[in-house]
Amino acid sequence: MSDNKMNPQYFTSLESAINSLFGEGTKIESASRISGGDINEAYGLMLTGGKCIFMKSNTKENLSFFNAEAAGLTAIAHTQAIGTPNILGVGTDNDRAGFSFLLLEFISGKSRIRNYWEDFARQLSEMHRAPTAGLVSNGKYGFGSDNYIGMRRQVNTGYDSWISFFRDCRLEPQFKDAARYFDREDTKKIVRFLDHIDEVLVEPEYPSLLHGDLWSGNVITGNDGGAWLIDPAVYVGHAEADIAMTELFGGFPPSFYDAYKEATPLQSGHERRRDVYNLYHLLNHLNMFGRTYLPGVKRIIGEIGF
Repeated sequence: MSDNKMNPQYFTSLESAINSLFGEGTKIESASRISGGDINEAYGLMLTGGKCIFMKSNTKENLSFFNAEAAGLTAIAHTQAIGTPNILGVGTDNDRAGFSFLLLEFISGKSRIRNYWEDFARQLSEMHRAPTAGLVSNGKYGFGSDNYIGMRRQVNTGYDSWISFFRDCRLEPQFKDAARYFDREDTKKIVRFLDHIDEVLVEPEYPSLLHGDLWSGNVITGNDGGAWLIDPAVYVGHAEADIAMTELFGGFPPSFYDAYKEATPLQSGHERRRDVYNLYHLLNHLNMFGRTYLPGVKRIIGEIGF
């Protein structure tokens, strides 16, 4: 995928963005704070003429959050498999203290369509089977640029081996940042775990574009009543990693998993690999939020240890 398709239009102020997108003289009539994420502030902006759009904002220095999110949504949208909010633009505004922003289509909260979860599963399967050529620099697995998993940077260096990519770009950086939580015996177990990870993980049958942070909070009902994906942490990897993440914090209804497995049967042994993939997210939560997540990390290392 060419770079120009991965980058939305950039604006130097919120006013210029509104006028360029919706016509000269368009104003923000009101802004309503929307609760939700931990990293950014979110607003519904009501414009003259009655149109409403969605805005995320952060400090000027954190514009990279929005560039990464827009690139991820764009990559998902280009598969033409599943819904995402339309990207209107990104930019920075120097008014007062200044801020960065991402403008998206506003989600109106339409009722879910019939067979919502089954359709979502089939669409996700289609996304996972979409071609990935051009998404990764110098390899089959990774992404064209680094991005974020929550508030932490996610390394997407290109690799030809999925197992090597997941070890080197997912688990090792998280273990390094979490070193203060582990004693000497823990560290020995972690080294053995990483050295033998190829005895648990397998190379996928084909590379897949992943959402990367696929828990229930990042699946919403879109303006067509179907499931849409938001807040991606995309990269190309093994589709099992996305499915594993769906099961980490409560899971989706059984009908979702039945429909997904009917569309794309999982490779043998996926249940054992699930914990290895979710170890990445538990480590990330450990590094962001503290030792509440340490028992889960140690449990997986102990159960799959060598």
